[in-house]
Amino acid sequence: MADELGDFLQRLNTGPAVLVTVSQARGSVPREEGAWMAVFADAALGSIGGGHLEWNACRLAREHLAGAGPDAAVRTWALPITLGPSLGQCCGGRLVLRFERVGAADAQALAGRLRPALAPLALFGGGHVGQAIVRALAPLPFAVHWIDSRDDIFPAGLPAHVRTEHSEPVQGAVPALASGSRVLIMSFSHAEDLDIVAACLWRQRERLDLPFIGLIGSQTKWASFRRRLRERGFSEAELDHVTCPIGLPGIAGKQPGVIAASVVAQLLLTLRDPIADAGR
Repeated sequence: MADELGDFLQRLNTGPAVLVTVSQARGSVPREEGAWMAVFADAALGSIGGGHLEWNACRLAREHLAGAGPDAAVRTWALPITLGPSLGQCCGGRLVLRFERVGAADAQALAGRLRPALAPLALFGGGHVGQAIVRALAPLPFAVHWIDSRDDIFPAGLPAHVRTEHSEPVQGAVPALASGSRVLIMSFSHAEDLDIVAACLWRQRERLDLPFIGLIGSQTKWASFRRRLRERGFSEAELDHVTCPIGLPGIAGKQPGVIAASVVAQLLLTLRDPIADAGR
């Protein structure tokens, strides 16, 4: 997502484009308000939903770039659309597409306008599953704070939305996590996992600002942790805020990639109401 925006802004140095944005959306439509597509004379980046809707938007944008069409003399215009049989897309919804001719001089303003809002995610553990999760999150709207107590555990070449931290003890990083962070716990030892969970629960008691605390492991592991956390003074209601095992039910397989796909899908569900669920 961020890389696609970067590619768009960099390509503006080679020539103008028409930025097509979903400015209004009502009913059943392929993409949400704010979705965008940048159309160049010979390429397009981003998507407003595919199908004939997108094909027609590309056609109109390229006509504009070529100096043809009814809007060739203007810089910005809007097009109301009803998704029906004439478009070959029978969604039934209505939307308004905003067309805007942009060039290299607009890059800075576009960067601020189009950069997606990223939900904070704290990932404890740099092992195989942690690395698979970071890869799976790459195109998704999360800002990842990746934490481990071991030196030299993080791979090189991470994208800009991933920030790494060496923390010893590892649970010492919990108080400084961004408010609203979803937390995934999968360190190299059960002892570390337990301390991280406890630190998250203390923070949740004090601030009530962690919408999701997920712990990798089995039901047996969680039963043991639950008993030990009760001994540390946490109530059943507080312990119910921890999700263990993590991942969507019914997805089998213990390969890192399979686990990552299941966990990332679960994280996306938390974006429906990110802060309201923090105290559930």
